[in-house]
Amino acid sequence: MRAEGHGGPVPSGYAMRSADAARVVALLDSSGLVRAADARRGDLLLCRMGPGQLHLAIQDADGVIHADAMLRRVVARPGPVPWPVIGAWRVRG
Repeated sequence: MRAEGHGGPVPSGYAMRSADAARVVALLDSSGLVRAADARRGDLLLCRMGPGQLHLAIQDADGVIHADAMLRRVVARPGPVPWPVIGAWRVRG
């Protein structure tokens, strides 16, 4: 986010099972990022992977980039976002 020019706080510290989507949305809304109606490359996505399980991913041209807990590394996943997207945010500018 810093590389893209974001000067506000960077979201961090969300737990694997953080069921409070409203709290995470409020955190993202107050971070200086801008809500995006339609996600494009580079946008931060908040997804619901399952009951009580939220996940952040970055929209890419061919899919999403995200931290895969099973693989224990950051991966590029091609194709459509496989989880319901709660919202998208982008760096202002």
